Amino acid sequence: MKPVDAILNVLLPTSILLHLLVAPYTKVEESFNIQATHDIVTYGIPTTDVKNRLQVYDHSTFPGAVPRTFIGALALAGIFSPILSILGKEYAQYIVRAVLGLFNAFCLLRFKSGLKRTFGNNVARWYLLLQVSQFHVIYYASRTLPNMFAFGLTTLAYRHFLPSHTSHHKRGIFFLVFAGVVFRSEVALILVTELASLLLQKRLLIRSTIVTGFISVLVAVFATTTIDSFFWQKPVWPELWAFYFNAVQGKAAEWGTSPFHAYFISHLPKLLLNPLSLALLIPVAMALPTTRYPTFKLVLPSLAFISIFSIQPHKEARFIIYVAPPLTAAAALSASYIWTRRTKNLIYRLGSLMLITSVLGSFLASTAMLLISSLNYPGGDAISSLHKIIRRTPWASSSPSVDFETIDIHMDVLSCMTGVTHFLEIPSPSTSPSKLSLINGRPTLIHYDKTEDKEILLEPSFWGRFDYALMEEPEKAIGKWDIIETIYAYAGIEFLRPGDGSSFSENMERVYAANNITAEHDWKASPPDSEEVKAALETGGDLKQGVRERQSIADLKARLMAEEMGRFGTFNLLRDAVRMFTGGWWIGPRMRPKIRILRRVRDDVAS
Repeated sequence: MKPVDAILNVLLPTSILLHLLVAPYTKVEESFNIQATHDIVTYGIPTTDVKNRLQVYDHSTFPGAVPRTFIGALALAGIFSPILSILGKEYAQYIVRAVLGLFNAFCLLRFKSGLKRTFGNNVARWYLLLQVSQFHVIYYASRTLPNMFAFGLTTLAYRHFLPSHTSHHKRGIFFLVFAGVVFRSEVALILVTELASLLLQKRLLIRSTIVTGFISVLVAVFATTTIDSFFWQKPVWPELWAFYFNAVQGKAAEWGTSPFHAYFISHLPKLLLNPLSLALLIPVAMALPTTRYPTFKLVLPSLAFISIFSIQPHKEARFIIYVAPPLTAAAALSASYIWTRRTKNLIYRLGSLMLITSVLGSFLASTAMLLISSLNYPGGDAISSLHKIIRRTPWASSSPSVDFETIDIHMDVLSCMTGVTHFLEIPSPSTSPSKLSLINGRPTLIHYDKTEDKEILLEPSFWGRFDYALMEEPEKAIGKWDIIETIYAYAGIEFLRPGDGSSFSENMERVYAANNITAEHDWKASPPDSEEVKAALETGGDLKQGVRERQSIADLKARLMAEEMGRFGTFNLLRDAVRMFTGGWWIGPRMRPKIRILRRVRDDVAS
C-alpha cells in the first residue's frame, strides 16, 4: 500500500473520532440506543425475575412514542463491555459512540475497496477525499441513531451491488433486508430500487433473489421479535410498529413537513456538501462515454429511492443519508477522469484546480459546521458543568452518623433532550453505598430526576427535596434558588458592527454609566429613576444633572469579570476578544442563554 493510500484510509476513522471528541453529547433522537446500551452494560441481561429487573431500564420509565429495537444497543454493549473494564466509566459514552463510528468507518472503507477493485485506485482515492470532506456522514457516523446502525449495512450492500460483485448480490440483499426489518423501514425502498436496477441490467436471477429475500426476512424478523419482545416484555416487532405509526398514521408529520422537492433542493446538496458533486461531477460522469454506464447504475437507484421517499411529508437529511456513498462514488468517477488527464491541456488543469479547491473548501465548511453543531447540546454542557460545581463546593457540616452524602438534581425536558444521558451520571445508579464515589472526601450518592408531569411540577413539596436543578425556565422552579451558572447554546448566525453595544466591553460601559448617573431633584443629588437612566444612556449621559465618579471603569471590569463570565458566557467573551482585533466587526454563531443551573437556597444557610 502506498503512503497516500494509508493516509487516506486512516483519515476516515480519524475524522469520525475527531467529530465525536468535538461534539461528544447526544440529542433526543439518539437517546434510546445510548440509554439502552448503558442499561445493558450496567444492569446486565436478567435471566430470573425478568419483568421486575427490567424496571430499572430507562425504557420502562420513558418508552417513547413507539418501541425501538434493542439489537443495535445489544451489539454495542457486547463490544463495549471489555473495553470499559480497561478504560473505565469516565469515558464510557465516548467509547460506545467510537465503537459505532468505527463500524461505519469500516463499512465505508469496504465500499472504497470495492470501488478500487471495480474502477481502479484513483477513483477510490477521490471517493475517500470527497467522502471525508462531507459533514453529515462523518458527523452522524458515531451517533446512536437507528439510521446510523442501518447506514453501515446499506453501505456494505452497495459494495456487493457494484459490477464486479455479481456473485455477491445475495449478501447485499441480506444486508438491506436486515437493515429495513430491524432498524429503518425506508431501507426497503432502497432494496426495491436496487433490485429493479439489477433486473433492468439483466444481472438478477429472480428465483434466487426470491429465495434469498425470503430467508433474509425470516432471519431478521425472528431476530428482532425474539430479542425485542424479551426487553419490552410483550410481543413486538418495533420497526413495523414505527412504520405504522409514522407512515400509515402519518404521525411523523407532527414533527414538521416539507415540500416534495425538499430532499433534492435542500437536503441532498447539504449531504454531499461539495458544490461540484451535483453541479458538475455527477453530470459529467453521466455524459462521459467511459463512465456513463457505471454512473447510471450508481445514481439512478439512489435518485429513485429519494423520489419515492419524498412522498413522506416529514423530511430530514438523516433519512436519505444512505445514498451518500453511491452518489459520492459517482462524483469520484469524473473527478478521477479529470485528474488523470490534468497534464493534457488547460481545461483539465483548470478542472483539477477546481477539484482541489472544492475539496479544501468542503473541509473548511465541514469544520465550521462541526464547531457550530457542537454548540447545540446545552443539556450535556449543563450536567458536566454542574458536576464540576459539585466537586468544588465544600460540604456543610454533616452528622457523624451519616455514612454518605446525598445530592438530588432535577433536570428539565430541554436538558434531557440536548445531552443528558445515564453515561454522564456520577456515580452509577447501581453503585452500592459502600462503593460510592468520593466527592470532597465524602462518599456521595447523587439522584437524578427527569420528571415531566406538569401536575407534579406544580407541587411545592416536589421541589423541596432538590439541591440543584437544570432549568430552561428557572421561574418554574418553586422555592428559593440561586442561578449559579448559565449555559449558552447556538441561536443562529449574527453579524455585528462596531459600536452596536453587544460586546462585553460595551456592556460594561453601560453598567458603569448607569452606576454613575445621579439626578438633581429640588436642587439635591439623588439616584435617578429607570426612565432617567434610560434617557441618560440614550443621549450618552448628556444630562444637566451631575455625574459622580465612584471608581474607574477598569476597576469595575476587573471586579465583575469573574461573575460576568458565568452570566455573559465564555463564548461571548472570546467573541469580544476577536472583535478587539477586527475593529468591532464580527460574523459568527449567536449564543443565547438556554439552561440555568440552579442551587437551592436553604433557610438555615440564608439566615
